[in-house]
Amino acid sequence: MLVSALLTSVGINSGLCVLFFTLYSILRKQPTNYGVYIPRLIAEGSSKRRSHFNLERLIPSPGWVKRAWKLSEEDLLSTSGLDAVVFMRVITFSLRVFLFAGVIGIFVLLPVNCSGDQLHDIDFADLSNNSLDVFTISNLSSGSKRLWAHFSAVYLVTAFVCYLLYYEYKCITGKRIDFFHLTKPQPHQFTILVRSIPVSAGSSVSESVERFFMEYHPSTYLSHMVVHRSSKLQSLIKDAKKLYKRITHLQSEPNQPQYRHVGLFRHRVDLVDHYGKKLEDIEENMRLERSEVSLATQEVRAAFVSFKSRYGAAVAFHMKQSINPTEWVTELAPEPNDVYWPFFSSSFMRRWLSKIVVIVACILLTILFLIPVLVVQGLTNLNQLEIWFPSLKSILTITFVSQVITGYLPSLILQLFLKIVPPIMEFLSSIQGYICHSDIEKSACNKVLWFTIWNIFFATVFSGSVLYQVSIFLDPKHIPAKLASAVPAQASFFIAYVVTSGWTSTSSELFRIIPLIWSLIRKPFTCCSDEEFEVPSIPYHRDIPRILFFGLLGITYFFLAPLILPFLLVYLCLAYIIYRNQFLNVYAPKYETAGKFWPIVHNSMIFSLVLMQAIAIGLFTLKKLPLASTLIFPLPVLTLLFNEYCRKRFLPNFIAYPAEVLIKRDREDRYDPKMAEFYDNLVAAYQDPALLPIQFSANSDSLNSPLISAAQVRH
Repeated sequence: MLVSALLTSVGINSGLCVLFFTLYSILRKQPTNYGVYIPRLIAEGSSKRRSHFNLERLIPSPGWVKRAWKLSEEDLLSTSGLDAVVFMRVITFSLRVFLFAGVIGIFVLLPVNCSGDQLHDIDFADLSNNSLDVFTISNLSSGSKRLWAHFSAVYLVTAFVCYLLYYEYKCITGKRIDFFHLTKPQPHQFTILVRSIPVSAGSSVSESVERFFMEYHPSTYLSHMVVHRSSKLQSLIKDAKKLYKRITHLQSEPNQPQYRHVGLFRHRVDLVDHYGKKLEDIEENMRLERSEVSLATQEVRAAFVSFKSRYGAAVAFHMKQSINPTEWVTELAPEPNDVYWPFFSSSFMRRWLSKIVVIVACILLTILFLIPVLVVQGLTNLNQLEIWFPSLKSILTITFVSQVITGYLPSLILQLFLKIVPPIMEFLSSIQGYICHSDIEKSACNKVLWFTIWNIFFATVFSGSVLYQVSIFLDPKHIPAKLASAVPAQASFFIAYVVTSGWTSTSSELFRIIPLIWSLIRKPFTCCSDEEFEVPSIPYHRDIPRILFFGLLGITYFFLAPLILPFLLVYLCLAYIIYRNQFLNVYAPKYETAGKFWPIVHNSMIFSLVLMQAIAIGLFTLKKLPLASTLIFPLPVLTLLFNEYCRKRFLPNFIAYPAEVLIKRDREDRYDPKMAEFYDNLVAAYQDPALLPIQFSANSDSLNSPLISAAQVRH
C-alpha cells in the first residue's frame, strides 16, 4: 500500500468522525432523540423533555466533552459500578502502554527503519507515492547492526507492560475488596447454588435440601429456594406482555384503528375487546401452569441455598458436600437479577449436547468467516482485482478509486462482517449452560476475542486455505520464522484497519446509528412516554475484545511498523472520551461482576507479548542476527513465569473472596439493625420471576386465586 492510499483512508475516516461528532452535538439536544442519547438521564429523572423550540438546539457544542472529561473514577464507581471502572482502566492501561511504546517507536525505531536501504530510498519530495513498507523493519538489510535498537525495544516494552499489568492487577484486586466492603449486604454474598441433588424415594427436592443442610450446616443454614421447570410459563408471560402492550397502545392512541374484520365472514370486532379476551385466556393458562409448576413433580434438582453469614456460604461452597463428588455440587450464586433461568430446567444430557453444538458452531463460523477475509485480501491487491474483474480495469487505473479500494474498502468490509459476530457469540454462550447473564457475557467476550484474533490477525497474515493455516500451527518449530516473514508484510493493511475500524466504530458508538434508525422507524407506530425508556447496558462482550485486539496489533507491530502507534493513540483518546460520555448518559449497569473481566484482559496482554516475542525471534533469525535471537529466547519464558505468578497471587481473589474479608464483614453486620429485614427478604430473593404473581387484565380476583394452597404445595 502506498502512503497516498493511507492518507485517503485517514481523510475519509477523519471526515466521518467530524461528521458524527457534529451531528451528535445537534441530535442529542432534540427532545425526540433523548431516548437514544440520554436514556439514563431520562430514567433517573435528571433530564426532562422540553417541547418549546430553542435555536440553541441547532448549534453544535462541545459541552459534553468537558463533562465527560471531568467525570472522576469515584463518580464512575458510584454510578456505574466497578465493571465500568475496570473497562475504563483497560483504555487508560492501553494509553500508557502505547504512549511509552510510541516514544520509542516514533523517535527511535522509525528513523532507524527509514535509514535502511533494503527496499529503496525514501523520496521525501514525493512522500505520498512511497510504499509504507519503507517505514517498517523490512527496510533494514540482513545483519544490520541497527536491528539491535529493535532488540532493545522488545525488552523495554515487555518490561514496561509487565510492570503495568502487575500494578493494574494489584490495584483492581484492592478495588474489588474495597467495593465488597462498601456495598450493602447483597443476597448473592449469602447464597450458593447446589446442583445434582440426590432425592430419596417418597421425598421432594425441597425436603432433601432442608434435611441435608439442617444436618450438616445447622448453625449457618437459613433457607433455600428450589428451582422449578418454568419454560412454558415464561413463554406465556412473554405473550401476555406483548398483548398488554398492544392494548395500552390502542387505548393511548386515538388515531389508531380500533376495529378490524376477522374470520371467514369478516366480522367486525373491537380490537381492545378482542385483545383483552385473548389476554384473559392467556392469564387463565398462566394461573393453571403456575399451579402445576409449583408442584414437587416440576422441581429441578437444583436449589439456591442461603446462609446466615457470608463465611457460612463460603464454607459450603469450597467444601465437597458428599462422598460422591458428583452429588451436591456447589457454586457461587449470581445476583438475583443476573440469574439466567431458561437453562435451569435443562437436563444434564441437553447441557452436555449444547456444549458440543456450541464448539462445532464456533468452528463452522470461523471457517465461513474466511470467505470475507479472502475477499478483503483480493481488494488489497489491484493486480488480483484486474484478473477477477477485467472489465473494471479502466476504472481501477483512476488514482482516487484505487486508493479508496485498497486503503479504505477492505477494512470497512471486515468491520461490517464483524458486527454480526458479538450477538452470535452471545447467543451461543446462552445455550452453553451458564446460570447467569454475566457468565454468558464473559464467555461471549472470550469467544469474540479469540475469533477476532484468529480470523482478522492470523487469517490475514497467513492468507490462504484453511488447511494451510492449520498446518502452520501443526509445525510449531517453524511458527516464529513464518510469523516473521508474514506479519511485517501486512503492516499497511493493519494500519488502515486501525483507522477504519477503530476510528469509525468508536465514533459510531457515540452517534448510536442503529438505535437512532430504530427509534425513527418505531416513532410513527408507538406512543412515546418516559416510562417506555429501556436503559441499555454496555455490551462488554463487543467492546472489550475490540480494545484488546487493537492492543495486540499495537504490541505486535510497535517494533515492526511503528507508524501504527499514532493511529492507535488517536483511537484510544477517542474511546476514552466517548465511553465516559456513554457511561454518564446512556449505559446503566444491569449486574455487577466486581471487575471479573480483568483476568480476560490480563491473559490477552500476556498472549500479545508472547506472540510479539515469537515474531522477534523469527525476525532476527531471518535477518541473520543469531545472537539477538538467542538472547530473546528467555523473554517468553520470563513472561509466562510472570503470568503464572500473577495467576497465583491475584486470580483467587477474582474467583472468591478470602475468609478474612468475609469474617470481617460478618462481624460488622452483627451490629446492623437492618440485617433482620435483610434476612426476611433473602428467603424469597431467588424465587423464579415466572412464579411471581403477574396481573394485566381487570379480573384480578379470579385470576390471582391459586388452585392449590401453599401448604398443599409443600406437602
